Amino acid sequence: KMTQQMRDLQLGQARKPPGPSSPNAAKRLYRNLSGKFRVNYTSFDEGSLVGRSEKEKLRKSYLIQSNAALFEAVELQDLDRVQELLKQYSPEELDLNTPNSEGLLPLDIAIMTNNAPIAKALLQAGAKESPHFVSLESRSLHLSTLVREAEQRVNELTAQVVNEAPNTDCSEKEKQLKAWEWRYRLYKRMKAGFEHARVPDAPTNVHLSVASSSSVHVTFWEPLSVNSAVVTKYKVEWSCSPTFSPPLGEAVIDKLKNLHFTIRGLVSGTAYYVQVSAYNMKGWGPPQSSVPPFAIPSNWREYDGRAPRRRGQAEALDQLLSQVKTVHQHCVCHEPCKNQPQSRKHSVSKSLKHLFHPGSKFLKTLKRGLYLTAVFYKDDNILVTHEDQIPVVEIDDTYSCLLMQDFLWFTKVSCMWEEILWLRQCVTVSQSSCSCILQTRFKMLMATSQMQGLLGIQDLGQVFFEPIKDKQGNILIVTLKEVKTNQTFESVRWVPICKLQTSRKSVSSPEEPTALDTLLITVQDKLAYHRRSSHALSPGLYLGYLKLCSAVDQIRVLVPERLPNILCHVKIRSNPNISREEWEWLQKRVSMDEPVPTEPEADTSQNHLFQELQVAIKELMALVNIPLQEAKDFRLYSQEVLDFGGQVSFLLLLPPSDDVCTAPGQNNPYTPRSGFLTLPLQIFELGKKR
Repeated sequence: KMTQQMRDLQLGQARKPPGPSSPNAAKRLYRNLSGKFRVNYTSFDEGSLVGRSEKEKLRKSYLIQSNAALFEAVELQDLDRVQELLKQYSPEELDLNTPNSEGLLPLDIAIMTNNAPIAKALLQAGAKESPHFVSLESRSLHLSTLVREAEQRVNELTAQVVNEAPNTDCSEKEKQLKAWEWRYRLYKRMKAGFEHARVPDAPTNVHLSVASSSSVHVTFWEPLSVNSAVVTKYKVEWSCSPTFSPPLGEAVIDKLKNLHFTIRGLVSGTAYYVQVSAYNMKGWGPPQSSVPPFAIPSNWREYDGRAPRRRGQAEALDQLLSQVKTVHQHCVCHEPCKNQPQSRKHSVSKSLKHLFHPGSKFLKTLKRGLYLTAVFYKDDNILVTHEDQIPVVEIDDTYSCLLMQDFLWFTKVSCMWEEILWLRQCVTVSQSSCSCILQTRFKMLMATSQMQGLLGIQDLGQVFFEPIKDKQGNILIVTLKEVKTNQTFESVRWVPICKLQTSRKSVSSPEEPTALDTLLITVQDKLAYHRRSSHALSPGLYLGYLKLCSAVDQIRVLVPERLPNILCHVKIRSNPNISREEWEWLQKRVSMDEPVPTEPEADTSQNHLFQELQVAIKELMALVNIPLQEAKDFRLYSQEVLDFGGQVSFLLLLPPSDDVCTAPGQNNPYTPRSGFLTLPLQIFELGKKR
């Protein structure tokens, strides 16, 4: 109703000067008539639009309307409308931080009417308080003036309505009177809200932690009190003195989506005290000291001066591979390759049209042997040949059993798809030894080259962690690759997976499916595994559970199905850094022959780590279905903290030494029942490198 009144007022203004017929109309009228309260406000000057394009005029009018709509929504305390406008327009388009003619911003109105939900929505969008309220006195005076002027206007309009005879002008003035009465009540409510407000209480749960050798991290929550005004910013202060005299620095946080701050550029080994205080329209509240009261920037490596394990390893391996390639470039086995035409070389940009060429060498059926299949998928679609067949090529038709070492060797080849031709040439040299192993691996490389050539792409993706076998003697090695680009390929057919599964005519019985039928039946599970194996952990410190089991030809590691590229784990905290003091405390616990820390200490960072470990161990034991009382025999790995990229780190929890790796036939009391799988150790290591 009020919005319709505003539209009626706009139409009336084109005919003659009106009075305010709605709160928003009254606000616009007040902007035009009350020059006393103009604060850096540039009014709409029609003359300034002369010579501007019509497009600019429309845009200016459009943005003014959106700004007016936001003010109206805040004044009417319409949270849904405020959120809608903040989502629809940018802060710049809404003119979010430009004061209106009354010197007010949307955030000022929200906090002085103590509307916390709207105020928080505006704060998260980047809203600020009016910069013109430099003191409590200036804000109080400004509100008193607004109330007095609105009251005066209400009295004037009341007298005019009472004294004039009923006519059209009187009806318009009655609308203006109602609007000004509403605005008068709004200003009085804002003034009362300001007068009854008090400074905020101190923030709660101020926690300090060591982030690195040169930084500390502080997190905190809002004050508990709900009676004070809305908090609009926080101040973090730090000093080397517990009295904060002299202070070393401070930072004001006005982006309140995440209440945390990292203090950087500190001196390693120096204690820093931190406190946090909150601010509202009445000023700064009392500071709250952190827990623990101070932190010393450091890293666990400083305990014994240990250098990072992987420092320079990647560069050294690249250099070694380059040297090996240089030596093999002059090998006689490369001479035939130099004379090959350019068209024989593989190219990533080559079309996939060979998939549907009648002369392609993809197989339709398996005939007792070793095969390679490449599963390319995009969303819920899978790439197939012109015969609706997943691409399959033969590796060896006389190979009745796949040695695990050959399979694990092939998984390493998957890290060098672009080097297949070079590897094939190198293996050719060694065939004179007539080694069965080398012949098998050479055939694997030949099949890979054939698959790359037929598909027209080098990267075949990730090797699934186990081959598919059937009772007919077929062995199928599966590679998986997700196609994420929107690139279209010539003559390529993407088929929905469900359609392929239902339309394929099986040539085997349900009791004894072929390897290809098994692949189609389980393809969704394999794609889910592939997607999950590429997920990354969020930054933080984790507690991992290391459990191995051995067989004759391999060692397997226990991993969760939901994240198979990571050990079974739970998150200890969001800060991945272990300080020197925390690591020293852990070393002492180990030297005291305590498998898991069991003694609380003083209110220090070490005690916080102890409490976090207690919670994490209980959660981890529940996750892997191991009774908590058996944790007394477990140990924390104390040789190092496993560091993955600086943002993720792990502490390891180990079973008793005799049970870390279960031998074949040995009773395994520490293996969970469901939700986990065991991967070959080499597969797990490759997953960590991807």
